[in-house]
Amino acid sequence: MADKIKKILIIDDEEDFSFFVGRNLEREGQFKVISANNGQQGLDLAKQEEVELILLDIMMPGINGFDVLARLKEDPKTKAIPVIMLTGKDDQKSMEIAAKLQNADYIIKPVEIDYLRFRIEQVIQNSQNRIT
Repeated sequence: MADKIKKILIIDDEEDFSFFVGRNLEREGQFKVISANNGQQGLDLAKQEEVELILLDIMMPGINGFDVLARLKEDPKTKAIPVIMLTGKDDQKSMEIAAKLQNADYIIKPVEIDYLRFRIEQVIQNSQNRIT
């Protein structure tokens, strides 16, 4: 099943950024990207869709990324989905909070698409290895 297209959810209030990242990740045909532009919409999509990974911003209006991550990890339906924090917050405290909430990786914007793709593939592979 290595050739299966993997579905990724981007939760980020910057719609242009989500569109750019999504388009570039889909370009090679290995990912399908869906996006939510706020925390609540992201939580709803995470429960409705079968996604292999979530890219999550921290700074969003309403429910911030830390609260979204905490809710994802509390819900039996979404707790196993690996989450990569993809954010402009580059401070140590934010990285520690994310780690305590069990994020899979922490990547600071702006990011090179090839590096992001590489990290996504690694995180998905690591999560599949834990399941099998």
